Amino acid sequence: MASFPLSRLSCLVLLALSAMAAQAAQPPDNVSVHYRNPAHFTEAKRSFGVNANDADAYLKPLKAYIAQRAARILASGQRLDVEVTDVDLAGEYEPWRGPDFNNVRIVKDIYPPRIDLDFTLYGADGKVLRSGSRSLRDLAFMARASAVDQDSLRYEKALIDRWLRKGAAGL
Repeated sequence: MASFPLSRLSCLVLLALSAMAAQAAQPPDNVSVHYRNPAHFTEAKRSFGVNANDADAYLKPLKAYIAQRAARILASGQRLDVEVTDVDLAGEYEPWRGPDFNNVRIVKDIYPPRIDLDFTLYGADGKVLRSGSRSLRDLAFMARASAVDQDSLRYEKALIDRWLRKGAAGL
Protein backbone atom coordinates (compact mmCIF):
# COMPACT_ATOMS: atom_id res chain seq x y z
CA MET A 1 0.00 0.00 0.00
CA ALA A 2 2.87 2.37 0.75
CA SER A 3 4.35 1.83 -2.71
CA PHE A 4 1.27 3.26 -4.46
CA PRO A 5 1.70 6.84 -3.15
CA LEU A 6 5.43 6.63 -3.86
CA SER A 7 4.91 5.56 -7.47
CA ARG A 8 2.26 8.23 -7.87
CA LEU A 9 4.67 10.84 -6.53
CA SER A 10 7.37 9.57 -8.89
CA CYS A 11 5.00 9.93 -11.84
CA LEU A 12 4.10 13.47 -10.82
CA VAL A 13 7.77 14.41 -10.48
CA LEU A 14 8.58 12.92 -13.89
CA LEU A 15 5.62 14.71 -15.44
CA ALA A 16 6.73 18.04 -13.96
CA LEU A 17 10.30 17.50 -15.16
CA SER A 18 9.04 16.62 -18.63
CA ALA A 19 6.97 19.78 -18.78
CA MET A 20 9.95 21.88 -17.68
CA ALA A 21 12.17 20.24 -20.27
CA ALA A 22 9.62 20.85 -23.02
CA GLN A 23 9.30 24.48 -22.00
CA ALA A 24 13.09 24.91 -21.95
CA ALA A 25 13.35 23.38 -25.43
CA GLN A 26 11.10 26.03 -26.95
CA PRO A 27 12.96 29.19 -27.91
CA PRO A 28 11.68 32.29 -26.16
CA ASP A 29 9.75 34.71 -28.34
CA ASN A 30 11.17 37.84 -26.70
CA VAL A 31 14.82 37.14 -27.57
CA SER A 32 16.23 36.95 -31.08
CA VAL A 33 19.76 35.63 -31.57
CA HIS A 34 21.49 35.42 -34.93
CA TYR A 35 25.02 35.21 -36.27
CA ARG A 36 26.65 37.68 -38.63
CA ASN A 37 28.90 35.85 -41.11
CA PRO A 38 29.70 32.76 -39.02
CA ALA A 39 32.03 31.54 -41.77
CA HIS A 40 34.28 34.49 -40.88
CA PHE A 41 34.32 33.82 -37.13
CA THR A 42 37.75 33.32 -35.59
CA GLU A 43 36.73 29.79 -34.66
CA ALA A 44 35.74 28.99 -38.25
CA LYS A 45 39.04 30.33 -39.61
CA ARG A 46 41.02 28.15 -37.21
CA SER A 47 38.90 25.11 -37.93
CA PHE A 48 40.06 23.44 -41.14
CA GLY A 49 41.56 20.22 -42.42
CA VAL A 50 41.87 17.56 -39.75
CA ASN A 51 40.81 20.14 -37.13
CA ALA A 52 37.58 21.04 -38.93
CA ASN A 53 34.71 21.64 -36.52
CA ASP A 54 31.08 21.29 -37.39
CA ALA A 55 29.98 24.89 -36.79
CA ASP A 56 26.45 23.77 -35.95
CA ALA A 57 27.87 21.66 -33.11
CA TYR A 58 28.67 24.81 -31.16
CA LEU A 59 26.61 27.57 -32.84
CA LYS A 60 23.18 25.98 -32.38
CA PRO A 61 23.57 25.22 -28.65
CA LEU A 62 25.20 28.59 -28.02
CA LYS A 63 22.33 30.39 -29.76
CA ALA A 64 19.75 28.47 -27.72
CA TYR A 65 21.65 29.15 -24.50
CA ILE A 66 21.88 32.89 -25.13
CA ALA A 67 18.16 33.06 -25.90
CA GLN A 68 17.11 31.04 -22.84
CA ARG A 69 19.34 32.94 -20.42
CA ALA A 70 18.53 36.37 -21.81
CA ALA A 71 14.79 35.70 -21.65
CA ARG A 72 15.09 35.30 -17.88
CA ILE A 73 16.29 38.87 -17.30
CA LEU A 74 13.75 40.69 -19.43
CA ALA A 75 10.77 42.45 -17.93
CA SER A 76 7.32 41.78 -19.33
CA GLY A 77 6.99 43.19 -22.84
CA GLN A 78 10.72 43.78 -23.33
CA ARG A 79 12.48 42.30 -26.34
CA LEU A 80 16.20 41.72 -26.94
CA ASP A 81 17.93 41.29 -30.30
CA VAL A 82 21.43 39.84 -30.17
CA GLU A 83 23.74 39.60 -33.16
CA VAL A 84 26.87 37.56 -32.50
CA THR A 85 29.71 38.92 -34.63
CA ASP A 86 32.56 36.61 -33.60
CA VAL A 87 33.20 33.47 -31.57
CA ASP A 88 36.51 32.01 -30.49
CA LEU A 89 36.08 28.95 -28.30
CA ALA A 90 38.35 28.33 -25.35
CA GLY A 91 41.40 26.28 -26.23
CA GLU A 92 43.23 25.66 -29.44
CA TYR A 93 44.56 22.85 -31.59
CA GLU A 94 48.29 22.38 -31.31
CA PRO A 95 49.40 20.53 -34.46
CA TRP A 96 53.02 20.37 -33.32
CA ARG A 97 51.98 17.76 -30.74
CA GLY A 98 51.70 15.21 -33.54
CA PRO A 99 48.98 13.27 -35.37
CA ASP A 100 47.60 11.70 -32.19
CA PHE A 101 46.45 15.18 -31.12
CA ASN A 102 44.90 16.31 -34.42
CA ASN A 103 41.38 16.29 -32.97
CA VAL A 104 42.31 17.31 -29.44
CA ARG A 105 41.54 20.83 -28.34
CA ILE A 106 44.11 21.94 -25.77
CA VAL A 107 42.60 24.26 -23.16
CA LYS A 108 45.11 26.54 -21.46
CA ASP A 109 45.06 30.03 -19.94
CA ILE A 110 46.66 31.40 -23.11
CA TYR A 111 43.63 30.38 -25.20
CA PRO A 112 40.69 32.20 -23.52
CA PRO A 113 37.13 32.15 -24.86
CA ARG A 114 35.86 35.22 -26.68
CA ILE A 115 32.43 36.27 -27.94
CA ASP A 116 31.74 39.59 -29.66
CA LEU A 117 28.16 40.73 -30.05
CA ASP A 118 25.86 43.63 -30.74
CA PHE A 119 22.53 43.97 -28.95
CA THR A 120 19.40 46.08 -28.88
CA LEU A 121 16.98 46.07 -25.97
CA TYR A 122 13.43 47.23 -26.73
CA GLY A 123 10.83 48.32 -24.21
CA ALA A 124 7.24 47.16 -24.14
CA ASP A 125 6.36 50.18 -26.30
CA GLY A 126 8.87 49.15 -28.99
CA LYS A 127 11.29 51.97 -28.28
CA VAL A 128 15.00 51.25 -27.98
CA LEU A 129 16.00 51.26 -24.31
CA ARG A 130 19.63 50.35 -24.80
CA SER A 131 21.91 49.16 -27.55
CA GLY A 132 25.59 48.53 -27.90
CA SER A 133 28.43 46.16 -28.59
CA ARG A 134 30.16 43.89 -26.14
CA SER A 135 33.43 42.00 -26.31
CA LEU A 136 33.02 39.21 -23.80
CA ARG A 137 36.36 37.93 -22.52
CA ASP A 138 37.58 36.03 -19.50
CA LEU A 139 41.32 35.82 -19.14
CA ALA A 140 40.88 33.99 -15.82
CA PHE A 141 38.48 31.38 -17.20
CA MET A 142 40.62 28.49 -15.99
CA ALA A 143 40.54 29.77 -12.40
CA ARG A 144 36.74 29.72 -12.45
CA ALA A 145 36.45 26.32 -14.12
CA SER A 146 34.66 23.49 -12.38
CA ALA A 147 36.22 20.06 -12.58
CA VAL A 148 32.79 18.40 -12.67
CA ASP A 149 31.37 20.44 -15.55
CA GLN A 150 31.83 18.46 -18.75
CA ASP A 151 29.85 20.76 -21.06
CA SER A 152 31.98 21.48 -24.13
CA LEU A 153 30.72 25.09 -24.13
CA ARG A 154 31.08 25.69 -20.37
CA TYR A 155 33.57 28.55 -20.77
CA GLU A 156 31.54 30.32 -23.44
CA LYS A 157 28.32 29.88 -21.47
CA ALA A 158 30.05 31.39 -18.44
CA LEU A 159 30.86 34.47 -20.56
CA ILE A 160 27.18 34.83 -21.44
CA ASP A 161 26.12 34.33 -17.82
CA ARG A 162 28.53 37.02 -16.56
CA TRP A 163 27.26 39.44 -19.20
CA LEU A 164 23.62 38.84 -18.30
CA ARG A 165 24.11 38.64 -14.54
CA LYS A 166 23.54 42.41 -14.14
CA GLY A 167 20.09 42.10 -15.68
CA ALA A 168 18.51 44.13 -18.46
CA ALA A 169 19.60 47.40 -16.81
CA GLY A 170 23.23 46.29 -16.98
CA LEU A 171 23.32 45.17 -20.60
